[in-house]
Amino acid sequence: MTAPIKMKAIGFTQSLPITDQDSLFEFETDIPEVKDNDLLVKVSATSINPADAKIRIRNAKDKTLEQPKVLGYDAVGEVIAKGSNVDGFEVGDRVYYAGDVTRMGANAQYQAIDYRITSHAPKSLSDESAAVMPLATLTAWEALFDRLRIRPEEKKSILIIGGAGGVGSITIQLAKQLTNLTVIATASRPETEQWVRDMGADHVVNHRNLVESAREQGIKHVDYIFNVADTKGHWDAMVELIAPQGLISSIVEFDGGIDLSALQGKSAGFIWELMFTRSLFDTDDIQKQQDILFQVANLIDAGRIKSTLTTTLNGFSVETLKEAHQRIESSASIGKTAIKY
Repeated sequence: MTAPIKMKAIGFTQSLPITDQDSLFEFETDIPEVKDNDLLVKVSATSINPADAKIRIRNAKDKTLEQPKVLGYDAVGEVIAKGSNVDGFEVGDRVYYAGDVTRMGANAQYQAIDYRITSHAPKSLSDESAAVMPLATLTAWEALFDRLRIRPEEKKSILIIGGAGGVGSITIQLAKQLTNLTVIATASRPETEQWVRDMGADHVVNHRNLVESAREQGIKHVDYIFNVADTKGHWDAMVELIAPQGLISSIVEFDGGIDLSALQGKSAGFIWELMFTRSLFDTDDIQKQQDILFQVANLIDAGRIKSTLTTTLNGFSVETLKEAHQRIESSASIGKTAIKY
């Protein structure tokens, strides 16, 4: 397939409320340049993540960008061209990936993406079901095995705060499929409690009174905590619940400070997880993201991991993307929302 010279994209130049007419707009731009390590992908589906809303709200708060910023940090599509250094991919391959926050995102008809953070898409999933997986999967896998350094054979416990969201949902599944951990997830509504149980959680606790809810179920301490909801808001509860010599990881930044010294008595640790770190700094192990996505595609095709898709919006348009942003900003969504182009 030959790409045209121009393409349509959807982006923003000012940080505006999503209900504002100009919060997102369509424009025409050049097809991305294909670098030596790049695949050029015709995008067929994407999904919405908190990162999309955060970047839209923050990146042009007191200024107007000279060039529109194009979001979209999950994608499925067809390879239509490749760079000279690319290995393992051919034109026509169906791929999935989360992308690179420093480059043009997937809210466009075509996207250039580093092959080292890209994998062949799961064969058993539709485009929209596959599109919701990469960012959350990479985040969950890195948190479990790179940040918390969980060993699959250890019989310990993990508390996942924010169990019903995209990252929480896949973290539960990976922990149940690839480790011997007892998985405790938070939920506060009947529908979210059922969802996390369906994902495989052994215990469900209420994040609105986290310590009390855990203690009611006989949970005094947990060996690991992964917070995908609210780091600062749950800090005191995490300090109380983490086991001596335990580890806490989080993906949620915050304003102001926390009392990190509160962990000293327990010799407990805190570590950040950011899925974009490897691509931001072109780390020596950047290709590990390709390997993670490849392994998870195999787990999906083997029926061990299921897609976290709950809603599909149809059409590459400003309207569908605005609706997706409104959904993610509500903080009440279960699973993930895909946009099928």
